[in-house]
Amino acid sequence: MQTPVDFAETGGRTVYVKTVEVADLPETVQATVPGRKQLYAVHDEAGEQLALVADRHMAFVLARQHDYAPVPVH
Repeated sequence: MQTPVDFAETGGRTVYVKTVEVADLPETVQATVPGRKQLYAVHDEAGEQLALVADRHMAFVLARQHDYAPVPVH
């Protein structure tokens, strides 16, 4: 279960976590994640990708460790 985010504590720094199909990524990235079908991308408010991780939970932890408020995108 995810912990609720207090946006006041993060200073409004929001990032978005979304599922990315490995097949849609460049071949050089695909080669680094054999056997995976999906990864999780963390994007800032401008849409710039900040991170790409193998685990959804890790994407949220990573965002919080860097003082961002993660929001899932479906």
